[in-house]
Amino acid sequence: MASEQSTGHSTGQSTGRSADMELGRFLRARRTQTSPGQVGLTVGTGLRRTPGLRREELATLSGISIDYYVRLERGKETRPSPSVLDALARALHLDDAEHQHLRDLAARAARYAPEPAPPPSRTVGPHLKLVLESLRPNPAYIVSRSMDLLAWNPGGLALYAGLADWPATQRNLARYLFLHPTAPALFPDWDNQVRGCVARLRAQAGTDPDAPDLTSLVGELVLKSPDFAKLWDRYDVVGRKKKQKTFHHPQVGTLTLSGQSMHLEDTPGQRLGVYTAEPGTPDHDAMLLLDMTAPQSSGQPGPRAERR
Repeated sequence: MASEQSTGHSTGQSTGRSADMELGRFLRARRTQTSPGQVGLTVGTGLRRTPGLRREELATLSGISIDYYVRLERGKETRPSPSVLDALARALHLDDAEHQHLRDLAARAARYAPEPAPPPSRTVGPHLKLVLESLRPNPAYIVSRSMDLLAWNPGGLALYAGLADWPATQRNLARYLFLHPTAPALFPDWDNQVRGCVARLRAQAGTDPDAPDLTSLVGELVLKSPDFAKLWDRYDVVGRKKKQKTFHHPQVGTLTLSGQSMHLEDTPGQRLGVYTAEPGTPDHDAMLLLDMTAPQSSGQPGPRAERR
C-alpha cells in the first residue's frame, strides 16, 4: 500500500488553501474522465451515477484508503507523499506532463506560508522591440503568461485577423480565440486551438490559483463563452501542440506557418512567439504580403495596460 502522510492544516496557510483545492479539483477531473474500462475494471450492467471512476475504485487502484483519498479530493489533506502521487498517476494513466502537474500542485499545497511569486512583468524592453522588428517579415509578438499581447511587429498583429480592431489593452490571444467572431473561421482546427489554449491557462492557474491576471481573464471567459467554461471544467493541462499552424486569412488567403514559442530571460511570465515559412513557397509569399499590407508600425499597449 502506498504510504499516506497526513499533517492537517497550519495557521497562516490562506494561500495554501487555494492550492489544496486545486489539487483536489485536478484529481476529481481526472477521476471523472477516466472510465473503468481504461483501467481494466469490469463494470456490471447496473446504472452508474458517477461519471468515470468512483472514489473507492481509484483509492483501491492506488493502494490507499478511501478516507485518505476523499480528504485529498476535498482539499483536507495537504501533504501526500511522493509514493501516493506516483500511485495515483499510475492508476489514472497520467502522461508525463500531467504527472508533473500533479507533483507541482502537491508541492505548492504542502508549503506553509508560501512566498508570494514576483508579479509578472508587463514591460517590454527596447531591445526586445528591436528583436521583433528584426524578425520581419516573420510575424512575431510577445505575450504575458495570461496571453495578453504586450508587443508585436506588423505581421504579428495582422496575422490574427480582426484583433487590431480591439483596443490595445484588450488584445489577448485567449480572449480572441473564444470571443472574436473571426477566430473560428481563421483556424480550420479551431477546436484543437481552443483546447490547447485552455490547457495552458489551466496549467498556469493550477500552480498560481490566486494570480489576479489569470483569475480576471478566466472569470471573464467563463461568463462569456460556454465553450471555454466547458473546457475549463475538464481540467486538462496538456494540449496537443502542432509544429505548423494553418490560417484562413481574409486578406492574404490560406497560409501554413511553422510556429515557435520561447520564454524570455529576465522577464517573468513573458513569451516570444514567431512564425516562419520556407522561402520561395506560396506560404512565404503570403507572409510577405501580410507584412507589406499590415499597418507599418510595431507597437505595444499604452501605460494603462500596466494597471490592469
